This record gives sequence, C-alpha cells and structure tokens, in this order.
Amino acid sequence: MVLPKYNRFIERREKMNRVCKLLGISYPVIQGGMGNASNAPLTAAISNAGALGTIGVGTRSPSEVETLIQETASKTDKPFAVNVPLTVASNIKEIFQLIVKYKVPVVSLSAGNPSPYISRLQSHGIKVMCVVGSVYHAKKAEDAGADVIVAEGYEAAGLNSPFETTTMTLIPQVADAITVPLVAAGGIGDGRGMAAAMVLGAEAIQLGTRFISVKEAPFHLLYKEALIKAGDRDTMVIGRSVGRIRRVMRAAYSEHLYSLENKGMTLEKFNEMTAEDRHLAGAMEGDFEEGYINSGQVAGLINDMPSASELIQSITKEALAALQAQKEKASQWQNVK
Repeated sequence: MVLPKYNRFIERREKMNRVCKLLGISYPVIQGGMGNASNAPLTAAISNAGALGTIGVGTRSPSEVETLIQETASKTDKPFAVNVPLTVASNIKEIFQLIVKYKVPVVSLSAGNPSPYISRLQSHGIKVMCVVGSVYHAKKAEDAGADVIVAEGYEAAGLNSPFETTTMTLIPQVADAITVPLVAAGGIGDGRGMAAAMVLGAEAIQLGTRFISVKEAPFHLLYKEALIKAGDRDTMVIGRSVGRIRRVMRAAYSEHLYSLENKGMTLEKFNEMTAEDRHLAGAMEGDFEEGYINSGQVAGLINDMPSASELIQSITKEALAALQAQKEKASQWQNVK
C-alpha cells in the first residue's frame, strides 16, 4: 500500500520536466533577477551550465538594458531571461521592444500587475514567468495566461512580499491552487532545499543569493566573503515601517538605516537611502559603510565558491540523492497503521 500523499508526490515528480521543456533548459534551476547588480558574465555562465540565467532590468535605462542583452547573447547561445520589475523599471514600453527585437526567449515579470503584458509578450513567442508572494496573486497570474509561476517566500533577498509568507507554507498552497508549472524561490541554496521544494509541489527552483558566491559572478570579493562567513542570524529586514520590506545582510550601513527607520522615516527617505547607487556601492565596491548588500536567509548555508556549473550539478545530484533517501524512508511507513 502506497501512502496517498506520497502518491501525489510521485505524480508531481513525473511532471517535473515541464519547466525544462518550456524554457529549453537542462536543469530545473533559474537565476533570480538581482536588479541593477545583475550582469552578463554570471547570466551567461548559468545558462551555459544548462540552467536559466537572468538579466535584471532594475532601474536601468533602455540603452543599458540593450547593452546587457547584447553582451549576454555574445557569451551564450543558450536561453536566458530578462526580469522586469514592473513598478520599479522605467520606460517599460522600450524595454519590452528590446526584448522582442533581440528575441529574448523568456521574460520574468515581478513587482506589479503582469496581466496587461503577458499576452503581448506571448504573441512574439516569449515564455512568461510571473513572480508572486501569495496564492491570490498566483491564481491571478495564471488566469492572465502566465506560462510559469515563481512563488517566492519571505526568506528571499531584496524586496519582498508584504505578506511575509515563508517558502515552506507558500509553495504547497500555491501548488494546490494552480495547474501551470510552479517554481519555488526563497531560502533555497542546496540540494536538500531543492528536494524539499519538489516535495512541496514545485517543479523547479529559483536561486538568487546562492549565485552571488560563484566564481563567475563579478561582485566584490567582500560581498562573496560576507556570504560565506554568514550564519543564520546575519540577515535583517528593513523597510517594514514604510511598507517596503527588504532583506539585507547585517552590516554597518544596514544597521544605521535600521536605526534611523526606528526613529521615524518617510518612504521617500527610505527609497533614497536604498537606491541602486547604495546597492551597487555594497555589491560592486564592497563598501558596507555607505552601501548595503542584499542577502537571503540562505546565506547561512553558503560555505564555498564553486563555478556556476559545479553548483548547479551538485545541487541537482544532492537533490536526487535526498529524494531517493526519502523514498526509501517512505517505504518503511507503508505498513504503519
């Protein structure tokens, strides 16, 4: 006798390749957008390794985005995505025109209502992923025609959902509510996390923080070292008081910002102090006195700096081993009454 819930898990495992088939990738692993800190070398390295690399538009100008698309395309002939944060990006019309012009195969839409854009992008043969933080928004995105839903838990780095729902609780609820392929994001950094996401109902994972500390990522060494040294208490949340929840690494600037916020801060001042120049100061210059670095809670799991390919392969192998081990454990429960 097979346990009913385990039987559901087996059925979901058989559909796991939907994400890979839709996106044209070999491994069910997707890179998070990373905003203005995203770059061609890392995006291309991830795509060349068989996963889906992603360019983040952030607040970049159309000309900057065009240069980034061209550079990425020159470094890989594999599929890659462009992430467009709808309420953050400027000149969205021009950005979408560039995506169509350069035949970018996948677009990730986040931080806003994707409904007006999905069918337009799909009419050009583009697959559309929508990043959500709740069951409600997942269902709305599916109804609007999204090809893939990325459900991101509160553990994730950077700007976060105001609902503060954890990945552990979000993924199974979204999995029960939608029929299109589901990608889990937030708090995943190794094969155990991938296996857990699959058991919860996802068919792929999205990684952000874990891809910061790989050899090809051109971030400042101090950023990478901070992640490797981090423990489970080294990230913090700022922006709650102004409705702009952001998870960052605990460091001098972020602690200062948190202190100022507790004394009272307007949304305008918070946005000014967390603008992309402050982000890049931390991420690209290693200046933690005048800038901040995004980091998910998964930082406590990071202890090395492999290549992108080594990381993707090791995560996948570890996940398969973990799933097999759990299958063997489940077989021991079959006779439990």
